[in-house]
Amino acid sequence: MATPSTPENSKDPFWAPASVVGLCGFGMTTMLAGIATATNGAHAWSVDNGVVFPMALAFGGSAQFIAGLIMTRRGEIFPGSAFMGYGAFWWAFTLFLGGVLPGSALGPGTSHYDIAWFMVVWALFTFSFAINSHYHGFGIAFVFWTLVLAFILLAVDFGMLGAGKTPSNGLWMATGIEVFICGGAAWYVATGILTAAHHGGKKVLPY
Repeated sequence: MATPSTPENSKDPFWAPASVVGLCGFGMTTMLAGIATATNGAHAWSVDNGVVFPMALAFGGSAQFIAGLIMTRRGEIFPGSAFMGYGAFWWAFTLFLGGVLPGSALGPGTSHYDIAWFMVVWALFTFSFAINSHYHGFGIAFVFWTLVLAFILLAVDFGMLGAGKTPSNGLWMATGIEVFICGGAAWYVATGILTAAHHGGKKVLPY
Protein backbone atom coordinates (compact mmCIF):
# COMPACT_ATOMS: atom_id res chain seq x y z
CA MET A 1 0.00 0.00 0.00
CA ALA A 2 1.37 3.40 -0.94
CA THR A 3 2.28 5.75 1.86
CA PRO A 4 0.07 8.89 1.87
CA SER A 5 1.99 11.91 0.67
CA THR A 6 2.46 15.05 2.71
CA PRO A 7 2.17 18.65 1.48
CA GLU A 8 5.91 19.23 1.57
CA ASN A 9 7.07 16.08 -0.22
CA SER A 10 4.32 15.19 -2.68
CA LYS A 11 5.13 15.73 -6.35
CA ASP A 12 2.99 16.74 -9.29
CA PRO A 13 4.41 18.14 -12.53
CA PHE A 14 1.47 20.50 -12.99
CA TRP A 15 0.63 21.68 -9.47
CA ALA A 16 3.17 22.73 -6.87
CA PRO A 17 2.17 22.36 -3.19
CA ALA A 18 0.04 25.29 -2.03
CA SER A 19 0.40 24.78 1.73
CA VAL A 20 2.46 27.93 2.22
CA VAL A 21 -0.18 30.16 0.60
CA GLY A 22 -3.02 28.38 2.40
CA LEU A 23 -1.41 28.55 5.83
CA CYS A 24 -0.29 32.16 5.40
CA GLY A 25 -3.71 33.17 4.10
CA PHE A 26 -5.29 31.66 7.17
CA GLY A 27 -2.58 32.63 9.64
CA MET A 28 -2.02 36.25 8.70
CA THR A 29 -5.74 37.02 8.46
CA THR A 30 -6.29 35.33 11.82
CA MET A 31 -3.49 37.36 13.41
CA LEU A 32 -5.09 40.61 12.21
CA ALA A 33 -8.48 39.48 13.56
CA GLY A 34 -6.84 38.58 16.87
CA ILE A 35 -5.18 41.98 17.21
CA ALA A 36 -8.44 43.74 16.41
CA THR A 37 -10.35 41.63 18.93
CA ALA A 38 -7.78 42.11 21.70
CA THR A 39 -7.67 45.89 21.28
CA ASN A 40 -11.26 46.72 20.32
CA GLY A 41 -13.43 43.91 21.65
CA ALA A 42 -16.85 43.66 19.98
CA HIS A 43 -16.14 46.86 18.06
CA ALA A 44 -13.50 44.92 16.10
CA TRP A 45 -16.35 43.00 14.47
CA SER A 46 -18.03 45.98 12.86
CA VAL A 47 -18.03 47.59 9.44
CA ASP A 48 -15.50 50.12 10.74
CA ASN A 49 -12.74 47.51 10.50
CA GLY A 50 -11.18 48.47 7.18
CA VAL A 51 -8.22 46.07 7.43
CA VAL A 52 -9.49 42.67 8.54
CA PHE A 53 -12.40 42.40 6.10
CA PRO A 54 -10.43 43.12 2.89
CA MET A 55 -7.70 40.75 4.09
CA ALA A 56 -10.33 38.11 4.88
CA LEU A 57 -11.90 38.46 1.45
CA ALA A 58 -8.70 38.50 -0.60
CA PHE A 59 -6.06 36.42 1.21
CA GLY A 60 -7.82 34.50 3.96
CA GLY A 61 -10.78 33.71 1.72
CA SER A 62 -9.92 33.67 -1.98
CA ALA A 63 -6.22 32.77 -1.93
CA GLN A 64 -6.72 30.12 0.75
CA PHE A 65 -9.66 28.58 -1.10
CA ILE A 66 -7.60 28.35 -4.30
CA ALA A 67 -4.82 26.72 -2.27
CA GLY A 68 -7.37 24.18 -1.09
CA LEU A 69 -8.38 23.38 -4.66
CA ILE A 70 -4.74 22.83 -5.59
CA MET A 71 -4.08 20.55 -2.62
CA THR A 72 -7.23 18.57 -3.38
CA ARG A 73 -6.05 18.24 -7.00
CA ARG A 74 -2.83 16.78 -5.59
CA GLY A 75 -4.80 14.20 -3.58
CA GLU A 76 -4.23 15.86 -0.20
CA ILE A 77 -7.61 15.54 1.53
CA PHE A 78 -6.59 17.05 4.88
CA PRO A 79 -5.00 20.35 3.75
CA GLY A 80 -7.28 20.60 0.72
CA SER A 81 -10.44 20.30 2.78
CA ALA A 82 -9.11 22.60 5.52
CA PHE A 83 -8.02 25.37 3.14
CA MET A 84 -11.30 25.32 1.22
CA GLY A 85 -13.26 25.21 4.46
CA TYR A 86 -11.54 28.14 6.13
CA GLY A 87 -11.41 30.06 2.86
CA ALA A 88 -15.20 29.77 2.84
CA PHE A 89 -15.24 30.76 6.52
CA TRP A 90 -13.52 34.05 5.77
CA TRP A 91 -15.90 34.72 2.89
CA ALA A 92 -18.89 34.14 5.17
CA PHE A 93 -17.24 36.19 7.92
CA THR A 94 -16.88 39.12 5.52
CA LEU A 95 -20.39 38.78 4.11
CA PHE A 96 -22.32 38.96 7.36
CA LEU A 97 -19.97 41.12 9.44
CA GLY A 98 -18.53 43.39 6.77
CA GLY A 99 -21.86 44.89 5.76
CA VAL A 100 -21.79 43.30 2.32
CA LEU A 101 -25.26 41.79 2.73
CA PRO A 102 -28.28 43.97 3.60
CA GLY A 103 -29.09 44.02 7.31
CA SER A 104 -25.75 42.58 8.35
CA ALA A 105 -22.90 43.98 10.44
CA LEU A 106 -24.37 43.22 13.86
CA GLY A 107 -27.60 44.92 12.87
CA PRO A 108 -31.13 43.50 13.07
CA GLY A 109 -30.29 40.81 10.51
CA THR A 110 -27.43 39.33 12.53
CA SER A 111 -27.86 38.95 16.28
CA HIS A 112 -25.11 38.19 18.74
CA TYR A 113 -26.67 34.77 19.29
CA ASP A 114 -26.43 34.13 15.53
CA ILE A 115 -22.72 34.89 15.66
CA ALA A 116 -22.26 32.70 18.74
CA TRP A 117 -23.82 29.73 16.95
CA PHE A 118 -21.73 30.51 13.87
CA MET A 119 -18.66 30.08 16.08
CA VAL A 120 -20.04 26.87 17.58
CA VAL A 121 -20.53 25.13 14.23
CA TRP A 122 -17.05 26.22 13.12
CA ALA A 123 -15.66 24.84 16.38
CA LEU A 124 -17.26 21.50 15.41
CA PHE A 125 -15.75 21.69 11.92
CA THR A 126 -12.35 22.46 13.42
CA PHE A 127 -12.65 19.62 15.95
CA SER A 128 -13.03 17.16 13.06
CA PHE A 129 -9.61 18.25 11.83
CA ALA A 130 -8.02 18.64 15.26
CA ILE A 131 -8.53 14.98 16.19
CA ASN A 132 -6.73 14.01 12.96
CA SER A 133 -4.12 16.76 12.97
CA HIS A 134 -1.49 14.77 14.88
CA TYR A 135 -0.71 12.80 11.73
CA HIS A 136 0.59 16.04 10.20
CA GLY A 137 3.07 17.16 12.86
CA PHE A 138 2.93 18.99 16.17
CA GLY A 139 2.76 22.40 14.48
CA ILE A 140 -0.44 21.63 12.59
CA ALA A 141 -1.91 19.97 15.69
CA PHE A 142 -1.18 23.11 17.70
CA VAL A 143 -2.89 25.27 15.06
CA PHE A 144 -6.07 23.22 15.08
CA TRP A 145 -6.41 22.77 18.83
CA THR A 146 -5.82 26.46 19.50
CA LEU A 147 -8.37 27.22 16.78
CA VAL A 148 -10.95 25.03 18.53
CA LEU A 149 -10.34 27.06 21.69
CA ALA A 150 -10.56 30.32 19.74
CA PHE A 151 -14.00 29.46 18.37
CA ILE A 152 -15.18 28.42 21.83
CA LEU A 153 -14.00 31.71 23.35
CA LEU A 154 -15.68 33.71 20.59
CA ALA A 155 -18.89 31.73 21.06
CA VAL A 156 -18.78 32.58 24.78
CA ASP A 157 -18.13 36.26 24.11
CA PHE A 158 -21.01 36.64 21.67
CA GLY A 159 -23.25 34.37 23.69
CA MET A 160 -22.79 36.73 26.64
CA LEU A 161 -23.63 39.70 24.43
CA GLY A 162 -26.74 37.90 23.24
CA ALA A 163 -27.77 37.34 26.85
CA GLY A 164 -27.44 41.06 27.56
CA LYS A 165 -24.15 40.73 29.42
CA THR A 166 -20.97 42.59 28.57
CA PRO A 167 -17.76 40.53 28.34
CA SER A 168 -14.94 42.16 30.25
CA ASN A 169 -12.09 43.83 28.45
CA GLY A 170 -9.88 41.12 29.91
CA LEU A 171 -11.96 38.38 28.30
CA TRP A 172 -11.89 40.12 24.93
CA MET A 173 -8.13 40.58 25.25
CA ALA A 174 -7.61 36.93 26.19
CA THR A 175 -9.72 35.88 23.22
CA GLY A 176 -7.81 38.14 20.85
CA ILE A 177 -4.42 36.97 22.11
CA GLU A 178 -5.45 33.33 21.76
CA VAL A 179 -6.68 33.98 18.21
CA PHE A 180 -3.40 35.75 17.40
CA ILE A 181 -1.35 32.82 18.75
CA CYS A 182 -3.32 30.42 16.55
CA GLY A 183 -2.68 32.55 13.47
CA GLY A 184 0.97 32.99 14.39
CA ALA A 185 1.36 29.22 14.64
CA ALA A 186 -0.07 28.78 11.14
CA TRP A 187 2.34 31.39 9.79
CA TYR A 188 5.24 29.61 11.54
CA VAL A 189 4.34 26.23 10.02
CA ALA A 190 4.10 27.87 6.58
CA THR A 191 7.57 29.34 7.09
CA GLY A 192 8.85 25.93 8.15
CA ILE A 193 7.45 24.26 5.02
CA LEU A 194 8.86 26.97 2.76
CA THR A 195 12.28 26.74 4.42
CA ALA A 196 12.33 22.96 4.18
CA ALA A 197 11.55 23.17 0.46
CA HIS A 198 14.74 25.17 -0.01
CA HIS A 199 16.87 22.78 2.04
CA GLY A 200 16.15 19.52 0.32
CA GLY A 201 13.22 18.68 2.56
CA LYS A 202 15.23 19.10 5.79
CA LYS A 203 13.17 20.65 8.58
CA VAL A 204 15.44 23.54 9.43
CA LEU A 205 12.57 24.99 11.45
CA PRO A 206 10.86 22.19 13.38
CA TYR A 207 7.13 21.96 12.73
